[in-house]
Formats: sequence, structure tokens, C-alpha cells
Amino acid sequence: MGVCARRRPARARTTEEKHTMTLSRRTFVALAVLALFAPANGAPRRARNVILFLGDAGGIPTLNAASAYGHGAPQRLYIQRMPHIALMDTSTASEWVTDSAAGMTAIVTGQKTHNGVVSQSASAVRGKSDGEPLKTILEHAEERGLSTGIVTNTGAADATPAACYAHSNDRRKIGEIFVQFLKPRFGDGVEVLVGAGRSKILAAVRELGVDAEAALRERGYTLLDRPGPLPAEARRVVGLYDTGDFDPWEAVEGAIRLLERNRRGYFLMVEWDMHADNLKRGLDRVLQMDEVVRRTAERASRDTLIVFTADHSFDLRLRGGRKGEPLLAGERSAGPENRPYIRVDGSHTGEEVLVAAQGPGAERVRGFISNTDLFRIMMAAYGWLPER
Repeated sequence: MGVCARRRPARARTTEEKHTMTLSRRTFVALAVLALFAPANGAPRRARNVILFLGDAGGIPTLNAASAYGHGAPQRLYIQRMPHIALMDTSTASEWVTDSAAGMTAIVTGQKTHNGVVSQSASAVRGKSDGEPLKTILEHAEERGLSTGIVTNTGAADATPAACYAHSNDRRKIGEIFVQFLKPRFGDGVEVLVGAGRSKILAAVRELGVDAEAALRERGYTLLDRPGPLPAEARRVVGLYDTGDFDPWEAVEGAIRLLERNRRGYFLMVEWDMHADNLKRGLDRVLQMDEVVRRTAERASRDTLIVFTADHSFDLRLRGGRKGEPLLAGERSAGPENRPYIRVDGSHTGEEVLVAAQGPGAERVRGFISNTDLFRIMMAAYGWLPER
């Protein structure tokens, strides 16, 4: 029979040894956490710039139809192949289906409000009383000395751009909204604004006793009244046009070129109208923006977070058709924009929309999120904590 060796009693560890082991465990945990959240491919941990692309009414059904229409195959849009995706709720503080005012307010402030209300809290009553002003991510950027820009083919004082720089209990008060562009709450104000609605905006501001063009020149803006390249030498630019039919890449590339001069970084919001109540125009605009997102991703620096999403979806359904045949073939039927293979009811809808992202901080875009979460994702990408 073998003889079992008697085990020696364990030596009590010294206080110094216990302290060393505790530090080692803490170091291991800290390194594990850093490894878990470190972005792949050696990309910088924080974004210096954020570009938010907003497809107005660009829900998943519209994106799907645009891919079939433009590429003859599903999931061929650049947007659909970005590396990080999520599905985003678009409801308001009180309703399942949002308009652009409440939808964009949630995205740029992190708080839900009511339809028609622009970057004010849910205590606002549309057209009657104000809620608390909600600080937007553009205002956070201005406060920290970053440059900011807005490009839109809708009115420059319409709900989506307005939610970035203004606070109003009614999106229809475009005069009051644009006056707030002239008198920013934080920083020195937006460096680049390109958008439509020129005559309407100038008239509305004039009714309030303000000469918008004189005020803009006084603030150092170069003014453009028709589409074209942004002046390379300009320090601040406002392009107010009477049309939304301009080259989106020319405007976006010009805005980036101006904004990136600021070594602290920039925030840029680009909105493109994708409402499909005019079906062909809506799908063509999806393809336009998709190309702009692709070209921006190729041009932007590695420390730029690029995000695409929609403020709300739209009631468009792909109901038939054969691969290899034109999607919009056939006569319209049962409505001005209905085709044999597509039905359009022409209203906003409440299903989740796509969020697609790449760049530093994009790894936070995953799963099912709220529209208010997108604000926090962009803030975290910059390394900023939202105010309590």
C-alpha cells in the first residue's frame, strides 16, 4: 500500500501579498473591460466628428423598395451594408406615430415630446404654451467650441433642421424659429446652413421686424441665394434657396471641407426628404442619399462617426413583382401613386426604423433602441456625458 504524503498547512499570506493580489485582480478586471469596449481595427476610441444623416420618412419599407428599384436586388444600398445596425422606436411622448418635429427632438435631445413641438419638453402644449427648452447635441457641440453644420433639401426652418438649433411649441412658427438661428443660445452659432424655403423664411422673419439677410451678414455669413459650390474661402455660409433640387454631394462635401478646419471637431446633420407620396421622386432621393453616405464614408477621417437613420417610417409596401423586371412598370391604379407592385397610402407609420453606423462609437448601435438612445450614442462617441 502506498503512503499518502501529509499536506502542509497553507502559509498565511502577508498583508503586502494580499494587497498585491487585490491590485492584480483589479488590473485584470480593468484590462478586461477595456478590451470589451475597445473598437476593432485600431480605430480611435472617441469621435472627433459626428455626421448624422436623416432620411425623412426613410423607413425600412422605403429602403427595401429603393434597393429593388435602383439595383434590382435586395440589400444593395450602402446604408444596408454598414457594419453596425439597430432597429429604433420612433414613438412620441404621447402617440405611436411621430411627425418630424417630435421625432427629431428625441434624436437630438434624448427626450421625447409631442408632435409639432420642436426641442421643448413634453410639458409644452402645441401652439399654446412652452415647455422647457431641451439642449440639443448641436448646442452641446457649439458650447464646447466645435463647428456645426446643417444641410437639408427641405426648408431650413422646417421641423428637422429647426430641432437642431431652435426651441418652439409649434413647428409652424418658422419666423420665430429662424430668429433663434440668428441668436444662438450656445457658442457662436451654426457655421454652415444649406436649405430650401428662402422666400417663406425671409417673409416670416420680416413680419417680426427683422431683416434676416442683414442680420446674417452682420454675423459674418457669406450668403447664397441659389444652388452651387460653397465658397472655399468662406468662414461661415448660409445657402437659402427657393428650391430643394440641388446636388447633395456638392453641398455636403463643401460643408465638411469648411467644418473640418476646426481642430476640435464638428457636428453635421444632413437631412434628405424621402417621402414617397411621389413614388419615383422618393425612391430616387433614397438612392441620392445612399450615394452621399457612401462618398462621405470614403472621404471622412477615421475619427468620424457616421450615422444614418429616419425620423419615422412611411406607409409604402412592396406587394409583388419579378426580379429582372422594372419595379415601377405598369400603369398606376387605385390611387395616384399606387403601381401594380407597390402600394402607397401616403402617411407616416409607427414601425421601427433602421439605424446604421460606422466609425468610433458605432459599436453602441445594436439591437432594439429608442429614438432617445441615439442622442446618448452620439454623445458617448464624443466622450460627453449628458447633463442630468
